[in-house]
Amino acid sequence: MKRFYAFVLAAGICCCFYGKEIVTSPDGKMEVTLQVERGRMAYSVAHDGKLFVLPSSLGLVTDFGDLTQGLTLKEVRHRKVAERYNMTRSKTSKALYEANIVEADVENGQGQKMTVEFSVGNSDVAFRYHIPQQQGHRASVIKSEMSCFRLPNGTTTFLCPQTAPMTGWERTKPSYEEDYTADAPMNVRSRDGEGFSLPCLFHLGETGWLMVSETGVAANYCASHLSDYDGERGYSVAYPAEGENNGVGITGAAVGLPAYTPWRTLTLGPTLKPVVETTVMYDLVKPLYEPHQTYKPGRYVWSWLLWQDASMNWDDQVRFVDLAAVMGYEYVLVDALWDEGIGRDRMPELVKYAEGKGVGILLWYNSNGAANDAPQSPRNVLNTPTAREREMAWLEKIGVKGMKIDFFGGDKQETMAYYEALLSDADRHGLQVIFHGCTIPRGWERMFPNYVASEACLASENLYFEQRHCDAEGFELTIHPFLRNAIGSMDWGGTIMNKRMSRDNQSRHFRRTGDVFEMASAIMNQSSLNCIAIYPNNLDELPADELEWLKTVPTTWDETRFIDGYPGRYAVLARRHGSRWYIAALNGTNEPIKLTLQLPMLAGQKVDAIIDQKQKSDLPQGEKKQMSVSKSGIINITLPSLGGGIIEGNDA
Repeated sequence: MKRFYAFVLAAGICCCFYGKEIVTSPDGKMEVTLQVERGRMAYSVAHDGKLFVLPSSLGLVTDFGDLTQGLTLKEVRHRKVAERYNMTRSKTSKALYEANIVEADVENGQGQKMTVEFSVGNSDVAFRYHIPQQQGHRASVIKSEMSCFRLPNGTTTFLCPQTAPMTGWERTKPSYEEDYTADAPMNVRSRDGEGFSLPCLFHLGETGWLMVSETGVAANYCASHLSDYDGERGYSVAYPAEGENNGVGITGAAVGLPAYTPWRTLTLGPTLKPVVETTVMYDLVKPLYEPHQTYKPGRYVWSWLLWQDASMNWDDQVRFVDLAAVMGYEYVLVDALWDEGIGRDRMPELVKYAEGKGVGILLWYNSNGAANDAPQSPRNVLNTPTAREREMAWLEKIGVKGMKIDFFGGDKQETMAYYEALLSDADRHGLQVIFHGCTIPRGWERMFPNYVASEACLASENLYFEQRHCDAEGFELTIHPFLRNAIGSMDWGGTIMNKRMSRDNQSRHFRRTGDVFEMASAIMNQSSLNCIAIYPNNLDELPADELEWLKTVPTTWDETRFIDGYPGRYAVLARRHGSRWYIAALNGTNEPIKLTLQLPMLAGQKVDAIIDQKQKSDLPQGEKKQMSVSKSGIINITLPSLGGGIIEGNDA
């Protein structure tokens, strides 16, 4: 993640503020209006003349004063920013952050000060607060926030409920593993009354689409979510519940002054294209440290998904090392209870065996601690600095390549600081990190060079536990490209090629999706370490074309483009790896769907395709063929119920 270039133009232009201030995007289509009226500050957002966000409140409540009312605007400054930067672990390898910035200084009746900063790009609006030193105060606790989002009447929602703290299995919630609802009205209350987890997606009818999220959160602040809808205020930024992290830590943020809050982000436009392609979560942050080494992306196999705890033994993990080697995959993830089933004393031997096969080992860890009651081991080896240093030094010594760390305590600043400590300490020992049972990432791919991905979704393990998730897989995998995976890398946890969720592939819950649907999900679900949950039996059972394709699927992308789709129904994305395009299409519905796709990058070319075909008495299976893209870039495909398609071709 090295910096390519950066420059700032027209910095420091000041003006007096009378009534309202308007700042537009570089292309002139986005317009943000700021105003202070009757002592309160508000903003609105329009795009191409259409109002996306109605006048909505701004402000903070701190331990030294209330900065939501009695405000007077003192000064406004405008500047422009344009920055190119490179990344290795996200939806694109090169990004351009170009925006117009406005900073508005306000002061309340007691002379207490705050600056509101807006960054206005062509598809994204972001804002944050700057709190300078106050008279008599060099530190502060930010108690709450008056950042609101009032949306037009008739808006429908795509939301995931924030859960009540210390609930669920072994008191491990909130863990961002709840069901999304699609196309619901705004006045539907969240299940537990705790509001909704970020990101949140809204459909404003013919006006377009709006996604709300945040970025730049680590040890500096708590993470947030959105409140339930209020008829006057709309949705507002909500801080963690008191009971999170087992009651340890404050619900707001303790900061030294001067301080910045995280960025609140809005991505919007007439279609879903800006939502899927946005890089705003990375644009607004910087790397927090230089990596100690270059981290290798790749594919990993994972026995636990279907073979569960019983597979944490020497013989089974050797089989999976051998499987990874046959497939040409880079890693094996050895999950919970490895310290009991294999033993710490024998782990160096397994790592050495894998190295001999050209395979790296990733090891699972429990984050606890005192955050919840999750019992799996290893536990209590990462939660203190001394224990963590000892454990990570051992992992580095024996040659482990990375960690999957599970079961966190919520979104309090205390927990966010723990994420940062884990990542920075792991980097010092050459370890890349995946989080599970956790919060969403908030710009972390750029902030932390050894961060890989987070689960933070109702992931593939649920297909093992309940048939209803097998039945809902089409919905779940066609909503994430527009929500969870749009804002950060997602460890879904496995492209599942078994037809049955069992070791023998003959019993228990059954998969309803086609083979190519599952294969295409390896493109759709973005993570630089991507799980291909193939099993030894699949080597003999899968058609040769499918097996060979699974050996070659990339996990890093130079470019991502939205092609078509609707959240929870179907999704078509194009991702480029080098000069080769991979177009993934998923039909999440129970009816066949005919698609006319516009692929200008492959115009006039013959392309390789593998598309699910409906079988009379079995799951859809792939048919490999060559197809033609018209000179105008059009190609037509038909996907059966819960079927998928993959199209490949080199850049025109």
